Amino acid sequence: MRQHIAQLSLVVRDYDEAIAFYTQKLRFTLLEDTPLSETKRWVRVAPQGSEGCGLLLAKAASEEQQSRIGNQTGGRVFLFLHTDDFEGYYQHLLAEGVRIVRPPSQEAYGTVAVFEDLYGNLWDLIEPRNS
Repeated sequence: MRQHIAQLSLVVRDYDEAIAFYTQKLRFTLLEDTPLSETKRWVRVAPQGSEGCGLLLAKAASEEQQSRIGNQTGGRVFLFLHTDDFEGYYQHLLAEGVRIVRPPSQEAYGTVAVFEDLYGNLWDLIEPRNS
């Protein structure tokens, strides 16, 4: 048997602002934007060149869901973005005004920095040692 996680659902405030942030500031690819109703869309994004897990941008539909925007993991790093060009991508994030929460450091597993998305979710940007 083979299995893999195809995508993760990320609760967002607004589809269009989330698409703009992920495609422009993070350079992700918009994989799909399909209307499902007047208020619901199926929106998927993924890092450029990724063959792995993507993000389903899911607009909050209730007060409870809205309360989770930007805090789906209680303040812990939520998502991990690997790159083979840490310095280039890090400089791009700075140029785009993405908030860096923790500057780059060298760890046993590679180079890492923590940044925030437009809603406050924390991401690790990692260039693994073996890349």
